Order: sequence, then C-alpha cells, then structure tokens
Amino acid sequence: MFNKLSLKIGLLFFVFILIIESFLFFILYTNLLNDRIEEVMDNLLARGNTHRAVLEDNFESPTLEHVGQMESASDFAVIITDPTGNIIINSDPIEQEMKEVIEHTDYENVPTEGEIVENRWTEKKYLVTDSPITINGEHQGHVFMFAPTNNVKKIVGHLGEQFLVAGMITILLTIITIFILSRFITHPMIKINQATEQLGLGKKKVELDTGRKDELGELANSITKLSQDLDQLKNERNEFLASISHELRTPLTYIKGYADVISRPNIPEKKKGEYIDIIREETEQLTELIRNLFELAKMDQNKFVIHREKIVLGELIHSLAGRIRPAFAEKNITFSVSCPEDTIVYVDTERFQQVLLNILDNARKHSYDNGHVSLAVNEMNEDIKVIITDEGEGIPKEDLPHIFNRLYRVEKSRSRKSGGTGLGLAIAKEIIESHGGSMEVQSKLGEGTCVTISLRRGCKDE
Repeated sequence: MFNKLSLKIGLLFFVFILIIESFLFFILYTNLLNDRIEEVMDNLLARGNTHRAVLEDNFESPTLEHVGQMESASDFAVIITDPTGNIIINSDPIEQEMKEVIEHTDYENVPTEGEIVENRWTEKKYLVTDSPITINGEHQGHVFMFAPTNNVKKIVGHLGEQFLVAGMITILLTIITIFILSRFITHPMIKINQATEQLGLGKKKVELDTGRKDELGELANSITKLSQDLDQLKNERNEFLASISHELRTPLTYIKGYADVISRPNIPEKKKGEYIDIIREETEQLTELIRNLFELAKMDQNKFVIHREKIVLGELIHSLAGRIRPAFAEKNITFSVSCPEDTIVYVDTERFQQVLLNILDNARKHSYDNGHVSLAVNEMNEDIKVIITDEGEGIPKEDLPHIFNRLYRVEKSRSRKSGGTGLGLAIAKEIIESHGGSMEVQSKLGEGTCVTISLRRGCKDE
C-alpha cells in the first residue's frame, strides 16, 4: 500500500502544505491575538481617560461616587487616588494585587494621555491603566482602571477555537484536494503502466488517452506509438518468416523432386543432364538467398562494415559496363554509359559494385527486348548522383512504397522466372545509406523505371 505512487505524492504534498499552513496560521493567530489584546488595552485606557475628563470638570464627591457606582455595575473596577496614592474611592473591594499596583506606581512621571501599567494577561489577574487628573495645571489624582484578565483569556480561547475549526476544515479540504490532484496525476500513469504490462504480455496494441498536452500526454503518445511500432514489427517479422519459409521451401522442393527423378532407372542421359542443371540453378539461388540473409543479419546487428577508398568513378563504371554488356546483348538491349572521367568518390568498391550490379540486373530482367538502359553520373555542388534508367515494364504505383522491403516482389507470380530473392534492393539501400547516401526510385507502369543513387563527395574518414 505504501509503495503506491499516488500515496507517496499525496503524503509529500500533504506534509509540505501542512508545514506552510501551520506557519501561516501561527503568524495569523499571533497577529490577531495581539490585535485583540491591544484593542482591550486601548478600550480600557480610553474608559479611564473618559472618567478622568469628567473628574477634571467636576472633582467633587458626588461625581467621584457616580464614577464608582458606574464601574461597580460593569466588569471593570476603578480606583481613584489623590496625587500621593491615597485611595479616595473604589468601585469594588480592593484586592492585594490592586494594592501592589497602586503602591508601585510612579505618580510623578505618568504621561498626560495616560499609560498602561500592567498588560501581562497570562501572569496577572488584572490589566491596569493609569489616567492622571490635572486641574488648572495642578496634579489632583489618578484614575486606575482594572480589567480582569479572565475576559482576555476567554477572547483568546474563543479565537483559538475558531482557528482550530478553521484549521480542521482547511486540513480536510487540503486532503481532498491532494487526493483529487494525486489521482489526476497518477491515474494516467497507472494506465500507462498497465499498457506496458500488456505489451510485455504480448498484446499487439494498447489504447491510451493522448489528448493531454503535458508530459504525461507526450508519454502516452510515445507508448501508443511504441505499441504500433511493435505491432508493425511483429507483422513484418511474421511476414518475413513466412516469406523465408516459402523461399527456402521452393528451391528445396525443386532439388528434392529432380533428385528423386534422377535416381529412377531408365532415365535418358540427356534428361539427367537437364535435371542436374535445374538442381544446380536452384542450389545457386538458395546459396544467394542464404548469403543475402547473412548480410541483412549483419546490418541488423550493426556488424556490417564498409571500407572506403578513393576511386575514379568513371573507371569503375566503365569496367563494370564491360562485364555486363554481353548479358544485355542477349536481349538486344542497348546499354549506354555517361560519366565524367575525373569524378572522384570515396566508397567501398566491392559493395558499391554490388549495388550497381543489382540495379542493372533488375533493369535488364524487366526490360523488353530491343530496349534501352542508361547509366549516367551527374556532379552536383556537394553530391554525386548515379542515375540508372530503363524503358521496361515499370512498377505499379501501389508497389513503389514497398520495393525496399525485405523479400518483397512486385511480380510474385513470376518470381521464379525473374530469378530474384526479393532481398537485393533492401541490401542495396542499406549499403548506400551506410555510405551516408540515399536511393530513390521513380517508375511508371509500362514506361520504365529510374533509380537515383545520391552520394556525398566527402572523404575517406567520413
């Protein structure tokens, strides 16, 4: 239970906010308490000053008795003394604490506006003020006002009760708010955790709320995209395995079938030779497929290494053209080359030739008899483009986005006749990208195909 993130976040917020609220409540309580006590003291002093004003107008026995009678009916007590501290009149019985205050008062240095004599409400029984009586410039006596500190303590207690109730309500609201906020924060995280667990258990797709515009929304988007990518990867893997099984099974079926036929008695030698040639062709195709698969495996494991070297591109292309022209001549296909003689590139010669041979072989296979295939090299500012164009069958528009996929064939029904494995373009693209370049294919069904290889001039160390 205590390991839940929502509980940890809630407790952390609660402790943090509780400390802040306690500090603020303490300051507010102290200020309000001091204000209330100061208000009581000011009212007590004002009450004494009012009596002092009346007595300064008429300092006679009836007036003195009237003041005493007024305060005897109130919660306050008044003691009026002469200039030396002798008691003239008192509204309530005089207690020892009252005597001590009167005896220890400095009668000569009391300010005209009066003063607070005792304000220690936590220690004393009374709060005391002193208002001096001055008539015609002569000091005539003092008005001492006494207020029981019990009244102040009641005010303090009532204020404390109010703050306690307010504090409890605040804490309750804080807990509710923190609970809602923590749930608001952790609920999508719980959903994300459940989604990742489902992915770990093999569920293909997960759905999360991606409408949030904060970091949790970004995380949900990432998890959703990850699930989609994993689903696509699984589908591609299954398709790849199915295709590999088919590609391996087909030549093996041919090999086994013709081997069984050859083993039969009374097979003419001429037929045996034909069957052996078929077995040899299927074996070569199977060998090529396995070799290509090993190359792709190296690329996937980042073990595919290219060794660049400085070459004159024209020399490499013309040498390659001389080797493959006989194959084009068999179909009466014209093969033309246009390449500057001094173009320098840094490539892995063997791998780059592999790419060109693959593309040119595809162009030959899918060109019509008496057609034309061209290879041209164009030098740009920073790039060198190798463009191979044919006037052959072309590629349907719907197949173009997939031609670099592994084991993808445009003409699945004619794959045996065409002789490809469906891996050549995938490997070629990986090789060119390993050189920091790119491959693009443009094609129109029935009109031909154009493959553009872009390479940066670069240097050997790039």
